[in-house]
Amino acid sequence: MKVLIYPHSMELGGSQLNALQLAEGVRDLGHDVIVASETGPLLDKVREAGLRHIGIPRHRARPSPRVSQMLRSIVKDGAIDVVHGHEWPPIVEAFLSVGLSTRAAVVGTVMSMSVPSFLPRAIPLTVGTEMILRAAVVAGHREVTLLEPPVDTISDHPLVDGTSFRVAQGIGPDQVVIAMVCRLVPNLKLEGLLSACDAVGEMALEGRPVRLLIIGDGPARPTVEERAARTNSLVGRNAVVLVGEMSDPRPGYAAADIIIGQGGSALRGMAFGKPLVVVGEDGFSELLTPESAPTFLRQGWYGLGNGSRGAGADALRSALETALASASLRYELGKFGRRLVEHRFSLVHAAKTIEQTYLHAVRTKMSTGRRLTDAGRCVVSLASYKVQRKYQRWMGLASAEDDNDRARISAVLSATHPATKAIGPRSDRSVPNPAAGISRQPDS
Repeated sequence: MKVLIYPHSMELGGSQLNALQLAEGVRDLGHDVIVASETGPLLDKVREAGLRHIGIPRHRARPSPRVSQMLRSIVKDGAIDVVHGHEWPPIVEAFLSVGLSTRAAVVGTVMSMSVPSFLPRAIPLTVGTEMILRAAVVAGHREVTLLEPPVDTISDHPLVDGTSFRVAQGIGPDQVVIAMVCRLVPNLKLEGLLSACDAVGEMALEGRPVRLLIIGDGPARPTVEERAARTNSLVGRNAVVLVGEMSDPRPGYAAADIIIGQGGSALRGMAFGKPLVVVGEDGFSELLTPESAPTFLRQGWYGLGNGSRGAGADALRSALETALASASLRYELGKFGRRLVEHRFSLVHAAKTIEQTYLHAVRTKMSTGRRLTDAGRCVVSLASYKVQRKYQRWMGLASAEDDNDRARISAVLSATHPATKAIGPRSDRSVPNPAAGISRQPDS
């Protein structure tokens, strides 16, 4: 097959990294893969992988009529079989242009925490969690497949050496490094970043040899810098360090003793064999353990509100202190996370899953009438959404990243009908035995 991959951006972030990893994985299965995208830091990854790249304008409307026209030309000139859009703007652009006027099939992937109501329902869709899958089926999507965020377990591995990175950051051998690798954005991320600064600051004030490394960049950086500076001033040393953006953050993961994260960053931390504290919003913090794993496999690597330890910086501190108490516990939790990633989230498995989705889409393209009906619903719903967003911005109520609307996330997490039949594998059978193959390590 000839496949066109269209990520929603090329900034460092989980969804777009997943898109490029899948592009490599599908290419390695023997298919001809092209990436269409704007410029950005991840363009180097496309070149390193040897994937053909076609540029599109970086500054554009979403959806963009100009990009839609470009997609039609690319598909017709290149005899493309499948166009795979990642997140809602590429999905909508591909469906309204390629899906209605060419022979190519369109596939969509949503790795955000919810599926927008205006997305076309006449195309195969993949989502990242079972809970979102059930919500999508309830909303009327007929072909939904579970495609959990893939992890390259070969390049992301416990044997990656983080010693040089620790030395470069001035970290002593006795210090415990807590790392967060994420975009510094207001929506979904900022609360966890600020809580981490506060929790690490409190522990450092008590004399604990902890250091928080924040790896990433984004519009919320000034706010995070301000909180980090306040923490460091109270502690009297650099307990919180903003490393900045790294095109290859693997040394940062490898240098850490504990990872705080959500989504794809959480899974990458697990792949490095690190204990993980998952953070979300409304104070959510939860340590990954064999007991908490089924919850994350069901709802994704994120949460809202109280976890088992309550909420807020105190809950995050409690989770961190549990992991800090014992090197042997950190080793066991890291080993458990690594085995879970290998068992459930490998890139090879994800590539084979999406290959089957492509083959099915090519064989069973929807009727013209159904696609036109769905296109009409999509355009009307999207127009209503755009008007609502403009009003919210005018009133100062709009979030910075509209593809991760918090209200939809809350609805998915709290109101998904438990009896809905899901399409795809179940999670309750897929938590490996954490004790298997784990040796004891000395306590700290």
